[in-house]
Amino acid sequence: MQYVSVSQYKDFNGTTGKLGCEAYAMAKLRGEVEEVSTTPLLVGSYVDAYFEGTLPTFSAQHPEIFSSRGKTAGELKAEYKQASAMIDRAEKDKVFMQYMAGDKQVIMTGEINGIPVKIKIDSCDGKRITDLKTVKSVTETFYAKDLGQRLNFCEWWGYDLQGAVYREIYRQNTGKLLPFYICAISKDKTSPGNIPHPRIKVIEIPPMVMDEKLAEFQSNIIKVQRLKDGEIEPLRCEVCDYCADTEVLDGPISMDMLMGEI
Repeated sequence: MQYVSVSQYKDFNGTTGKLGCEAYAMAKLRGEVEEVSTTPLLVGSYVDAYFEGTLPTFSAQHPEIFSSRGKTAGELKAEYKQASAMIDRAEKDKVFMQYMAGDKQVIMTGEINGIPVKIKIDSCDGKRITDLKTVKSVTETFYAKDLGQRLNFCEWWGYDLQGAVYREIYRQNTGKLLPFYICAISKDKTSPGNIPHPRIKVIEIPPMVMDEKLAEFQSNIIKVQRLKDGEIEPLRCEVCDYCADTEVLDGPISMDMLMGEI
């Protein structure tokens, strides 16, 4: 409640491709929503933990990543063997590991438009800020219906906005305006065979894009804080799972309304 993080902001406002929900964001802050750890999220956390140097602790805290029966008892489950293959692929590349070098999980605070903001940087060596992402595919695109165009995964998930905020808060703390990069590792597999063949990319978020995204963040963060302070009531998106679970009908609707679009 004290700080706005990038993930919290995206809960409220969404990204270029994904709709946010103010009602869900406030319910999450109040602890009314139970967050479920899915396998894809755990796979990403497994890879993150390795690069942070905390994999033994992560493995001890998540026994569900190991098989508990049959001939494979005690071994990593298939999804996490794939995660190990992703790590191995990254480690073989000199450039990828160069961009992942530096201090890990650096926490900084600052203010944007007078609102306290907190960030946690995956890796920073004083020359660049790097964030590690595990993705289904580095070349996958997503169709944004309201824009009428396809977006890359950085735009869809709001990693461009993340870079903008991280760069600004880092500047406030150090006086340095650094470039921001995504180190991406994919979950690609062969078909048939299901054999992991992860792809790796180091992706620079252009400074001009981050300037635009920082302006967007500055414009919207005041409303986020007013919502958190209880000054205004949060709006429901009526699309997300939270809205589906908490909808209260107030009567019938017209058949024509079933075709409504966001």
